[in-house]
Amino acid sequence: MSERIILHIDMDAFFASVEQQSRPALRGKPIAVIGSGKRTVITTSSYEARARGVRTGMNIFEGRTVCPELILVVGNNRKYADTSRGIVEILQDYTPLVEVYSIDEAFLDLTGSIRLFGSPEGIARRIKERIRKRFGIRCSIGIAPNKLLAKLSAGLEKPDGLVRLRPEEVPSLMERLPVTQLCGIGKRLGEHLAALGIRTCGELGCFPMADLCRRFGMVGETLSVMARGIDLSPVVPLCEEPAPKSIGHSTTLSRDISDKEILHRTLLQLSERVARRARRNHLCGRTVTLTLRYADFSTFSKRVRLAHFLHHGPEIYLAAREILSSLRLYQAVRLIGVTLSGLTRDYLQLPLFAEERKREEISRAMDAVNDRYGMFTVTWGTLLKRSKGPGVISPAWRPAGSHYVNVR
Repeated sequence: MSERIILHIDMDAFFASVEQQSRPALRGKPIAVIGSGKRTVITTSSYEARARGVRTGMNIFEGRTVCPELILVVGNNRKYADTSRGIVEILQDYTPLVEVYSIDEAFLDLTGSIRLFGSPEGIARRIKERIRKRFGIRCSIGIAPNKLLAKLSAGLEKPDGLVRLRPEEVPSLMERLPVTQLCGIGKRLGEHLAALGIRTCGELGCFPMADLCRRFGMVGETLSVMARGIDLSPVVPLCEEPAPKSIGHSTTLSRDISDKEILHRTLLQLSERVARRARRNHLCGRTVTLTLRYADFSTFSKRVRLAHFLHHGPEIYLAAREILSSLRLYQAVRLIGVTLSGLTRDYLQLPLFAEERKREEISRAMDAVNDRYGMFTVTWGTLLKRSKGPGVISPAWRPAGSHYVNVR
């Protein structure tokens, strides 16, 4: 069996780079991309801003404290989505095995493409050049025998890096590599491992797996395998992604809200988004979950299981509103979310009753218009006072499938 050749493409400061390319006056300057809401945070920053201490997740005050000359740019989700689609088109010229990992990252399995396109490094250089010429932005690429190591390699020499990690180089690299540099091991898990005296992948790989499993459950075995640079997971193209287990949307409110009328309107808006994605993917569900985050950041979720499957916004909204009505709000609400789960495939059978057929026809007509002209171009009268303006696009956005959200 031939050695797997996996590439990981990671766009450099993606949102900020797209903005600087489309607006020449911003080039070479410290900029931060933010959402349009009053409570927005910095979603990404240019390398000029990062050199001055600006980091993702900072609020505006923090960003301007470390970098007074910081230029704030409200994000343009359509621009980022269109660029991401174009990048995926370039990648698919080299292999059909392209896994869109996020809006600015992707994996490619080139194992079967080397004979057609030459060396992995040569392919990587052509990809970098084509992206630069078409979009004026740069990326870092990691080449390795699996996805875990390819993603690790892509981050070793950012920005504009190209690193190939060969199998014989893996043991020495993993021996000294901090565990928190591995994808999937965040700050909190790193702290738990440090409490066990584990700070490097070499130490994690040598730690008894049985002890890791007792401490972390089934994750313990995964951690032990990762520490040795082993990852057997395949590159999964969009057409082969597994069906989602849930579809949800949430929003942080512009201010803490106790007014039930405003909360109800926001619930309907979120329910419409959830329903639209469910119908696009021919799915329906019977469990509706309401999530609230209060002013003190405490978070609460409650769900209801219904007797029938549904994929219409008003139905999802009524279930979520019933949950909300059953709650006593001890604090004002900061964030609200709606999720549809217990999903099954909707086979588009013609409804039996006239009222149900009318509802389906209305939904399809609204979907057709909103697909062409943008979400909420046609909507319910209640939502004329809805929250407007671009929110921050989710990193989980995909150009197709259940994670796709229309940003027109």
